[in-house]
Amino acid sequence: MANTPSKMVSELLRFTTAGSVDDGKSTLIGRMLYDSKSIYQDQYDTIKQVSERRGEEGVNLALLTDGLKAEREQGITIDVAYRYFSTPKRKFIIADTPGHIQYTRNMVTGASTANVALILIDARHGVVEQTKRHAIIASLLQIPHIVVCINKMDLVNYSQEKYDQIQNDFEIFAAKLDVVDVHFIPISALLGDNIVHRSDKTSWYEGPTLMYYLENVHIASDHNFIDCRFPVQFVVRPYSDEYHDYRGYAGRVAGGVFKVGDEVTLLPSGFTTKISKIVGPRGEQNQAFPPESVTLLIEDDFDLSRGDMIVRANNQPESSQDIEAMVCWFDSSKSLMERGKYSILHTTQDARCVVKEIRYKLDINTLHRNVEDKAVNMNDIARVVLRSTKPLFTDEYRKNRITGSFVLIDEGTNSTVGAGMII
Repeated sequence: MANTPSKMVSELLRFTTAGSVDDGKSTLIGRMLYDSKSIYQDQYDTIKQVSERRGEEGVNLALLTDGLKAEREQGITIDVAYRYFSTPKRKFIIADTPGHIQYTRNMVTGASTANVALILIDARHGVVEQTKRHAIIASLLQIPHIVVCINKMDLVNYSQEKYDQIQNDFEIFAAKLDVVDVHFIPISALLGDNIVHRSDKTSWYEGPTLMYYLENVHIASDHNFIDCRFPVQFVVRPYSDEYHDYRGYAGRVAGGVFKVGDEVTLLPSGFTTKISKIVGPRGEQNQAFPPESVTLLIEDDFDLSRGDMIVRANNQPESSQDIEAMVCWFDSSKSLMERGKYSILHTTQDARCVVKEIRYKLDINTLHRNVEDKAVNMNDIARVVLRSTKPLFTDEYRKNRITGSFVLIDEGTNSTVGAGMII
């Protein structure tokens, strides 16, 4: 019997951390890994020795995540560092993203697949410009859950008044954004208050610890289980006597629930057929849902190839060559140009496209739309209209983060130069 969506999806939670420089992101992750017993003794011994060599008091847990030599020398995070750990309840992937304004693209990369965003605020400084920028990016990327970790509470004597003030300031700002679920936790990453273990110094705080929240937050419904989308990634043809006429379509379910016997429509041809079989990693199953990777077999012998999509007849994505999107620009050497030509990768389909229009540039600190300045440079976010060489099967990003996103590739260098969210 097939697993239920909630059981399957809740196994893995992806979260991203964001905050200003020295807000304690790396220390927080190091503390979580250490307190949840997710590091080896030799790793701990190494960072203990490095901390002693640098003359630091105690063990600097931030060194667990600041893997790049340049980061360790400067004490800052300049790349997206991915960390993996697990507890008996869940597996976790952490994207530790930089706080500097010049690394907006890194934050977009790390946060694009996250279920939860941890936004760190230094309790001494409160809500600063960087905090607002990170909240805006989390809102743009439609991250379902935001946890505001008010850090360094030990440096403000665990003041409830200070905590309440920061919570109020953030809520006033967040009211302008498209964020649904926001949670606040007072913590000290350095001392471990309310990270894995509840602190007796914040008796006025009645909510969960950070680890308890991450282990129990409901993420099963973060996926779209309504709109059936199955981008074909690979056509399975064994060419053996045993599987002489076998033709399966392998890919990852991007939305909805597919069941054996369901009537489906094949795009772009528009032909209708039924699902005859679903094969997963453990063999045949009755249904498939996000984010499972499976092979679908259909009753009729229609021609499907990579980039095509299997959907429901009465629930189809937009099929268009004109795409309007918010694009975060990654390229340091060239600007995004009107009339510029790029390769576009959307789900499993690739095409070429041209930038028809740059509507405006978004000021990531104030949400102001700048229609005068159309020069889109690295780390800028702009609203653009693209025209592709063939129709793409898209949904709005807010509806489906997989079918609603794409990347742009420079045809000359083959570098990824931009990431887009379809409006």
